[in-house]
Amino acid sequence: MQLDTRAQTLLKALVERYIADGQPVGSRALSKISGLELSPATIRNIMADLEEMGYVASPHTSAGRIPTPRGYRIFVDTLLTVQHIDESSVEARMRLQHQQPQKLIANAAQMLSSLSQFAGVVMTPRHESVFQQIEFLRLGEKRILLVIVSPGGDVQNRLLLTDVDYTPAQLIQSANYINQHFSGLAFDDVRARLQGELRQLQSDMGRLMQAAVEAGSEAMAESAEDMVIAGERNLLSVSDLSSNMTSLRQMFDMFEQKTGLMQLLDVSSKASGVQIFIGGESNLVPMDEMSVVTAPYEANGKIVGTLGVIGPTRMAYERVIPIVDITAKLLSNALSNN
Repeated sequence: MQLDTRAQTLLKALVERYIADGQPVGSRALSKISGLELSPATIRNIMADLEEMGYVASPHTSAGRIPTPRGYRIFVDTLLTVQHIDESSVEARMRLQHQQPQKLIANAAQMLSSLSQFAGVVMTPRHESVFQQIEFLRLGEKRILLVIVSPGGDVQNRLLLTDVDYTPAQLIQSANYINQHFSGLAFDDVRARLQGELRQLQSDMGRLMQAAVEAGSEAMAESAEDMVIAGERNLLSVSDLSSNMTSLRQMFDMFEQKTGLMQLLDVSSKASGVQIFIGGESNLVPMDEMSVVTAPYEANGKIVGTLGVIGPTRMAYERVIPIVDITAKLLSNALSNN
């Protein structure tokens, strides 16, 4: 059933007031804040209709009403007026110039958190354990530092303890061989190819290369953090999310296990633009009192991940939506220019 203009105006006023102070909203308050010249009796009738349609509910203890997940949904989809946020001031605070991808992602999570005052989350780009080049540095007898550089410029280091004391010339020769033959491949692919080629190589050099591939593969797997989260502690001061032990446990389980969050971010990476997941409506949100606002981000025109803000259902969506939208655009630009 379509809501008429009066019902829309009253629902919008109710949701905005409830987001602002968390108290059920009565008909008298609505008649003042809605700007409609309606009698309290008319407002009560409209509110009863909205309740019957599932957009608002009456808590037992109060004469006022609160929005339901369905009420929040129609509010964010059709009634919301998004605030204007100055993109250049966000860009200045994000310090995006000439940073490694991992640093850019951490900055974006931090920015989402500090601007929204809730938790910021960024799902990191999915990539295979591909390397651009490696280097061996002799640290001492039978101790070698393996330096791995990814195509995006991220650098990983691993210590190799070897049976043989390699000369600097042997280290250079081994690194050159790997870089010339295998640069741009995943370490798992290199392992398979090396098996066939090792017979032609000196056994000591072959052993060093195998050790490098194993260590490189481990290093890449460890660095492939699924997501970066900033500002979880902010949610402790949100009474709707931390008022009882059950809510707290649910919230910390979500951050600890991350599976549900990953699923939610994965779903939103397949959509375009800002998505809003409302607790109590979306099965992907673990708590009724929680909402997640997300947007996908790109690198060179291809969607590589998702970012967002995790907060209470009772959040100022008109502020959070543009924060998420702008951060996604800025991160996309920074990753594409890198």
